[in-house]
Amino acid sequence: MKTRKLGKTALDVPVLSFGASSLGSVFRDIDRDEGIRTVHAAMDAGMNYIDVSPYYGLTKAETVLGEAIRSLPRSSYTLSTKAGRYGENEFDFSRKRILDSVQESLARLHTDYLDILFLHDIEFVAPEIIIEEAFPTLLDLKERGVIRYAGICGLPLPLFEKMLPQLDADAIISYCHYALNDTSLLSLLPLLNEKGVGLVNASPLSMGLLSTRGTPAWHPAGERVKELCLKAARFCEEQGSNIAKVAVQFSTANEQIPTTLVSSASQQNIVNNAAWVEEPIDEQLLEEVLRILAPLNNETWPSGRAEYNV
Repeated sequence: MKTRKLGKTALDVPVLSFGASSLGSVFRDIDRDEGIRTVHAAMDAGMNYIDVSPYYGLTKAETVLGEAIRSLPRSSYTLSTKAGRYGENEFDFSRKRILDSVQESLARLHTDYLDILFLHDIEFVAPEIIIEEAFPTLLDLKERGVIRYAGICGLPLPLFEKMLPQLDADAIISYCHYALNDTSLLSLLPLLNEKGVGLVNASPLSMGLLSTRGTPAWHPAGERVKELCLKAARFCEEQGSNIAKVAVQFSTANEQIPTTLVSSASQQNIVNNAAWVEEPIDEQLLEEVLRILAPLNNETWPSGRAEYNV
């Protein structure tokens, strides 16, 4: 699979990477063996950057992933996990918890270092907690060689505009902002390029918005967004195609987006996703899908503290 350089890091990442949240049964219940087979399928397809978090499935995702990769050479994959979020409303970005969290993650993942450690969903806490305690802890871990690179992640784009000038971050994860229905992530590229920050784009299907199954009940998007995304998905189906295919091709085609994370616990889905990246996109179908979704005009939803959403 084609690779791109991740910001100022020494990492070359595949244009499509594996998001391991699905291994935590966050979308549907999966068993350990199914998860392991899916990870191996992703690796075989060249999706050798894997991202996870102790929050996904309340450590289940890390545990299953650890079993899947423990037999693989450590140099054969790039691995990131997160710290700071441990439950739906459980956040702890203190130095002690981060240090403990990293040791717990290393044990579950059967490795002695992480390629990247991200602070998870930092929009839920006051900025001074991140600036004064949490991120300096990551820099200490980096200096000690426990992690190679340090980053932050969250949903609101203003979050990065506010925080990146105050932190020496190597990478960020942004999700649901570079997909068929929302390309507002492009507005952040000048800042990322100026600072040499690596960009990991997540959720090309906008957390299930771009699907004929209809959006999950928990999805925070408004009804108009859900309706138009469903209309676009059904249009693709009527044309004998799949909006997931168009979405993955669209997100990975942009040379300015180093890598896009896709999550599935289905071996076949992962194989399909990897194959789609190698196929030319149907430009006529893409144009019609973008026309259907145009009224959304990058419509998003708030997350975390109000100060990060303006």
